[in-house]
Amino acid sequence: MKCRQPGCTGTIVDGYCDVCGMPGQVMPTGAGREGARPSSSTSGPCRQPGCSGRIVDGYCDVCGAPPQGSADAPVSTTRARTSVHLGSTAFGSARATSFGARAVRRASTQAHEAGRIGAGLTRVPPAPAIDPAKAVLRDPEVPLNQRVCSRCGAKVGQGAENVASRSEGFCSSCGAGYSFTVKLRAGDLIAGQYEVVGALAHGGMGWIYVAKDRNVSGRWVVLKGLLNAGDSDAMAAAIGEQRFLARVQHPLIVEIYNFVTHGEAGYIVMEYVGGRSLKQLLKQRMQANHGDADPLPVEQSLAFMVEILPALGYLHSLGLLFCDFKPDNVIQVGDSLKLIDLGGVRHVGDDDSPIYGTVGFQAREVATLGPSVAGDIFTVGRTLMVLSAEVPGYQSTYEFAIPPADELPAFAAQDSLYRLLLKCCATDPNDRFATVEELRQQMLGVLREVVASQRPGVGSASATSALFEAPRVSHGMQYDALPRLRPDANDPQADFLERVASELAPARLAALKSTPDLTKGVLLARGQAAVEVSQLDVVTKCVTQLLDEDPWEWRAVWLAGLGALAAQDYPTAQSSFNAVYGQLPGELAPKLALALSCELGGEYDLAEILYRICASTDAAYVTPAAFGLSRIRSTRDDLDGSLAALAMVPNTSRGYPESLRQRAWELVRAAHDPAGIAAAQNALASAKLEPLVAAEYRAVLLRRSILLLGKGAQISRDGAVLTPGALLDELAATYRELGSLQTDPAARAGYVDLANSLRPWSLV
Repeated sequence: MKCRQPGCTGTIVDGYCDVCGMPGQVMPTGAGREGARPSSSTSGPCRQPGCSGRIVDGYCDVCGAPPQGSADAPVSTTRARTSVHLGSTAFGSARATSFGARAVRRASTQAHEAGRIGAGLTRVPPAPAIDPAKAVLRDPEVPLNQRVCSRCGAKVGQGAENVASRSEGFCSSCGAGYSFTVKLRAGDLIAGQYEVVGALAHGGMGWIYVAKDRNVSGRWVVLKGLLNAGDSDAMAAAIGEQRFLARVQHPLIVEIYNFVTHGEAGYIVMEYVGGRSLKQLLKQRMQANHGDADPLPVEQSLAFMVEILPALGYLHSLGLLFCDFKPDNVIQVGDSLKLIDLGGVRHVGDDDSPIYGTVGFQAREVATLGPSVAGDIFTVGRTLMVLSAEVPGYQSTYEFAIPPADELPAFAAQDSLYRLLLKCCATDPNDRFATVEELRQQMLGVLREVVASQRPGVGSASATSALFEAPRVSHGMQYDALPRLRPDANDPQADFLERVASELAPARLAALKSTPDLTKGVLLARGQAAVEVSQLDVVTKCVTQLLDEDPWEWRAVWLAGLGALAAQDYPTAQSSFNAVYGQLPGELAPKLALALSCELGGEYDLAEILYRICASTDAAYVTPAAFGLSRIRSTRDDLDGSLAALAMVPNTSRGYPESLRQRAWELVRAAHDPAGIAAAQNALASAKLEPLVAAEYRAVLLRRSILLLGKGAQISRDGAVLTPGALLDELAATYRELGSLQTDPAARAGYVDLANSLRPWSLV
């Protein structure tokens, strides 16, 4: 039977999925809540579902679980909180440059759609609608700091000491004419149809007016004029906007109704969007904060971008580039967004039209290479940055770069967000996201992570990844338990790969070596099979061949990380998975792989942070992450922390019995006083261990109990005080049981000898 969990490819075996560990049928939930070991005075009924025990000496006397608490043991503030300090495998343009390959932009393999503001993950306060009549400016005038030449950007219309001098004239730098005067007045009738009410705002290309359409029931419209009626570039851009937008129809893009002239000036007639721009939202927050910057909460910034990106992707699908994406050009009306001010829109490959952009948002290469999809993605990253954090110098010192994470709290606290911004705004445009939809999918993942970090407990829902399968469940996690890459259905050898996928690794590798068509899918599958049979030289060859063909093939770097884990080369594994994390900041699989690599390599602080991110974000990652946290805390001799981590495993997971076994071992290992002995015995009783393991654990407890009695301690069980003789008899019986469970004759004889050594001498 197939697993019914969303996105899981596993099969139900013995009642549980062999991939995600969830049960085949719906079972009661609620177990495995976070908990921490309480003081010995804590008492009361056990809250584990179905358990009838009571809390005695800090643990349940039936199932051995600690009382309900918090597994979120605080991480020391001195610990490393980000992955930045780790090395990262050379990738993309860095590899292409280092190895002399020609940098060719790769294509995206992702295509998904999603919902409204917040995508069902968070809530963004709605923006009230604005009455257009009340939005009219009483005294419209262009501020001095916006009086610049539309051709060269030099200051114009300003006298000495930045005092306004003229509203019309010619630029002293390039000679271009300028005019900032309002051309239309209330009552003017444009094209016999549009009655002007007043000036609404001044944009990058001129004055914007609000008017009523007499031909359509007095509908409110916007007339967008030119910055300078004598500027041929500005006029051409306006006419071009009308030409471009004639075929643009998208619910998130302002609608263009008409293009009209009045005298010598041209005007675009468009939909009135009565809301506030994201820039206005930032200004309102600053005013409410007594003049100090107050960036949006990170989850709201991400929600806005996730919502508006389909509009940008739609333009790209038409072969159009937006060029000037920024907070000013996104309007919120109620619970919806609109992309406005499309004056800079141009065709991909247009080398003649004037380029419009904004300092601090436009990518460096636009000035020489022109606009591109990568350039638009850069503007999205910059917009997300200024919405999420106050960034001094974003239009100067950091005009083309993201500031160091430790300079900005929002970035230091959200490593995935920072990695997302780094990729959006990479210096080489080829290193950015390939498409807007690819960016949006990763943004959604980061949004899930940010929202999860703000709530207690572990992830209760799971999101299907288009790139990775769910992780497997295992306490002793190694490379083979990490999420597997999803096969590419578009690979030319997809059918062949599907046929051989069920073969055991040796047969699968032989079949993959025999095929002459070395597609990416074949090389990846060959490398995966080679990892499983420890042919690491084959892994290296596959990785090299993949990256030689495409330096941006992150799946090859993932494969290199698996090979490094198998070879116990943990620094290389960290470098590889850290590079994949940088390419896919919204995916949990690279974080889990990096956490494991850091754990095995001794980077416990970062490993713990990454495990906790995985556990809090996605239900499919809770169990493997909880086991990872338990291992790390056990290494630190943190019993309470280890038990709290194990308590995160839900009782519906296939890993739940293993969590009970591990809890029992942790208590046995730490049992050095009567209370600890009692807690460990209770845990053993409820763990349902294999007979051999149960006997081994019981022998440890009995030996420690005998030692404690020798030191004057009192050991009780079921209300009866135990004597040394009774414990010795029980230990001897346990040794005989252990002997009977051995398959090796020598081991069996050894346990029999131990049992006989504890028997009292008898006279014959």
